[in-house]
Amino acid sequence: CQSFKVVSRDEDVPTIFGLVTDKVVAIIGYGNQGRAQALNMRDSGVKKIIIGSREDGSYEQAIEDGFEVFPIADACKKADIIFMLLPDEFAPKIFEESIVPGLEEGNIINFASAYNITFHKIVPPKFVDVVMAAPRMIGDGVRELYIRGEGSPAFVGVAQDASGMALEYGKALCKAIGATKKGAIEVKFDDETCLDLMTEQGIWPIIYHVFNEAFKLHVKMGHPEEAVLMEEYVSKEPMYMMEKAAEMGLFKQLPFHSHTSQYGQLVSYELYDPTQIREFLKDRYDRIRNGVFAQEWEKEQKEKDLATLKDLSAKAVNNELSQAEARLFEKLK
Repeated sequence: CQSFKVVSRDEDVPTIFGLVTDKVVAIIGYGNQGRAQALNMRDSGVKKIIIGSREDGSYEQAIEDGFEVFPIADACKKADIIFMLLPDEFAPKIFEESIVPGLEEGNIINFASAYNITFHKIVPPKFVDVVMAAPRMIGDGVRELYIRGEGSPAFVGVAQDASGMALEYGKALCKAIGATKKGAIEVKFDDETCLDLMTEQGIWPIIYHVFNEAFKLHVKMGHPEEAVLMEEYVSKEPMYMMEKAAEMGLFKQLPFHSHTSQYGQLVSYELYDPTQIREFLKDRYDRIRNGVFAQEWEKEQKEKDLATLKDLSAKAVNNELSQAEARLFEKLK
């Protein structure tokens, strides 16, 4: 287990914040993350934020939010710091065609996702700093938590240190987006990629199956589908459980449950054999680390035009559980 350093408070990085306040920061990709991070930085005191975007809905939103908006290539030429907040699958081509030609020595490129660096889909020139200020939160949460004064935690890291100060820039950017209100953990780019993909490909698929299989069993045993869904997650009880887990610990939140609940959960936890889960997670982990998933995903984009993704999405949103959800949500209107 490698050691790590947590930058946990705003006061831990007061002096280095000045490294970025007067630099021109270009947000490339004004989606959920781009908008949230741009607004947070402006509210934190970063003075020169511009947006690089195509003329679409996000372009209009950026103007409405009071930012200057330029074509991506023009924004990058004007910028000292470039935020790469584009979808992973589109970023390499845009980076090569619109960003690389305008890069200069001293520029800083910040990634919120390490995927394209880890798998060498993007290879920045050697004369720029490559840093990561990566919130562990969806875009809406990044903004909402900032407004509430809490901040959302982030990973901070360095893939390339041309200036000798890349880590300081990364920490300063974490402060700018509000992450140091909660905590920034220093990790490698590979850590971010692996942990992010494992959550998506290992943890959540298992959780989806647990809910789906429990739903099918309960309905088969004669319980009303509406009651099953409400008990499982539509009530939002799991959301509050996980919020307490995030604040206190996964098992330390158990005292919020009845003694009957605690006893049932812990006895069943001890009895459950996690062998199959371990095997599944290790298989997913190996596919990520050896590049098999990255190759498969690239083929899906370039050769299949996302046909597999579209088929799987259609299958998921039309399965038995999803149809029951639709019926329940209609009744709850």
